[in-house]
Amino acid sequence: MRNALQAKNRYAFVDGSLPRLEDSEKEQAWVKCNSMVISWIFNSLARDLHESVVHIETVQEIWKDIEDRFSQSNAPRIHQLKRDIALLQQGGQSVTTYFIKLKGLWDELVILSLIPMCICGVAKEFAVEYVNESDFISSSWD
Repeated sequence: MRNALQAKNRYAFVDGSLPRLEDSEKEQAWVKCNSMVISWIFNSLARDLHESVVHIETVQEIWKDIEDRFSQSNAPRIHQLKRDIALLQQGGQSVTTYFIKLKGLWDELVILSLIPMCICGVAKEFAVEYVNESDFISSSWD
């Protein structure tokens, strides 16, 4: 979904980097695009989720609602990736094969460890979660 929205230059509605400009000449265009993206997201959801998001008015709010419902902590996966990287050995593999495996693990770790841009004042909440994940990972190495 993210790739499709980025390809259509509409992901800014999700991340909030294109806020609604009320009392602006561009407000009507924003409302039209927001409605279009809402319909794309709505039509990609399972029918049993429709009722829970049908009354939400912005793409950003719908995305946040879905994310809150279905996102999981990355701490266990981050821990597993760090462990896999630490234990990875070349053995009888070619350097190319070994490097491809190592790079795949690193790339996934980087994606899961990205710090999102703060646009709504929840940086403190994120920082607490990040510290908790770091503590979980550190304690797991003991």
